[in-house]
Amino acid sequence: MKVKVLFLSLFCCGTMMAQQSITPDVLKQLESQAEATPAERALRNAVQSGSINKLTQLPNNPQATDTWFSVEVLNTGVTNQESSGRCWLFTGTNVLRQRAMKNLGIEKFMFSHVYTFFYDQLEKANLFLQGIIDTRKQDIDSQQVQWLMSNPLSDGGTYTGVADLVTKYGLVPKDVMPETYIANNTSEFDSHLKRKLREIAINLREKSEAGASQKQLEAYKVEQMKTIYRMLTLAYGEPVKEFTWAPKDKKGKYLSEPKRYTPLSFYKEVCAPEEDLNADYVMLMNDPSRPYNKVYEIDMDRHVYDGHNWLYVNLDIEDLAPIAIASLKDSVQMYFSCDVGKQLNRQTGLLALDNYDYGSLLGTTFGMNKRQRIQTHDSGSSHAMTLVAVDLDKDGKPTKWKVENSWGPTYGYAGHLIMTDEWFREYMFRVVVNKRYCPQSVLDLLKQKPVRLPAWDPMFQMEK
Repeated sequence: MKVKVLFLSLFCCGTMMAQQSITPDVLKQLESQAEATPAERALRNAVQSGSINKLTQLPNNPQATDTWFSVEVLNTGVTNQESSGRCWLFTGTNVLRQRAMKNLGIEKFMFSHVYTFFYDQLEKANLFLQGIIDTRKQDIDSQQVQWLMSNPLSDGGTYTGVADLVTKYGLVPKDVMPETYIANNTSEFDSHLKRKLREIAINLREKSEAGASQKQLEAYKVEQMKTIYRMLTLAYGEPVKEFTWAPKDKKGKYLSEPKRYTPLSFYKEVCAPEEDLNADYVMLMNDPSRPYNKVYEIDMDRHVYDGHNWLYVNLDIEDLAPIAIASLKDSVQMYFSCDVGKQLNRQTGLLALDNYDYGSLLGTTFGMNKRQRIQTHDSGSSHAMTLVAVDLDKDGKPTKWKVENSWGPTYGYAGHLIMTDEWFREYMFRVVVNKRYCPQSVLDLLKQKPVRLPAWDPMFQMEK
């Protein structure tokens, strides 16, 4: 009897293994799908020796030459984030720059990105270390602690970071605190900064295990933050505290007497912030993987410990697009983010669903919809840009959109990207608008208690 049971067990195990593993029989079935016919060999040679994008690019896409827009906000000058993940910062300050140039009466102006980025990195370091203190009682293998250790700091970000940082630290002109090499090339320095933060984090946990109180841990954190601050000054320079400045015309002539400013007084004067960058703006999201007409908040998706988590209203694209159009019609550009790498023609700057035919080359189909791409982490909000234009047909329906990018003036279409409305629907995720452009039905949704999502949610994205 025992022998029979053992035989049945081995038989079942063997059957299961045949189903679960790549056995010789399974391998033979797989190999039969790639017979080396002359056509197959030619295809392999092409794929193995060239760019897939070049091999799949559909020639002469007429949409690439259509650059007319019926509704367009005046261009304020294309920026370049270089080899850094600061698109969120460039985009956010681009929106503020439009207001500043109007108030100053000038046609050319740039804010200092490195000034704000210094404090962004300082605040994110504190956010991480305080998170380590707050989770000190959790096992180090808990999902939250492991997420923190995996994400101590990033050069990416979101609109809420811009709003919190500018409100707390102000802004300065670019010529007052110019870019540094490391600000334009962040990855190498960031790796050292993250390593130091993880070292401080593990020390904090060990001190907690040895009996240190929260007050003692926070005192140790502040002491260690001095090292972080010094590292940041080495990379980005000492943040400006006061400066003298006045606007100039195209010929470099002063338009007024130079004045003494602090970064906060400068921001308040040149941006004339009649609105609260947090309270008067709302982030709208198109995420079909979750119910529409709900408000969501993502834990730890912020830049400042005492700032705002990323909070958004999830809307159907049919409800979101008209709000963006209303803002553009009022000549107000917007913070916008999308999955920029999908179907992007880097030469023309066109984002269209029919730029490339990957399926025909690779002998398959790619059939996931937007909801499925989000759920499988195949698509997400990867890059922020400034939404500046829309083209409407005779019925007022959008046919294409335009964004001002931060990859320099020679990239794409004169530093801009043009997206078809079909692409917009599939790969856009976020737009930040002033509440005055939202219908009351959308504003009423903000009265809901937000659904709290964990930091590791697929929609947690630091745009780069």
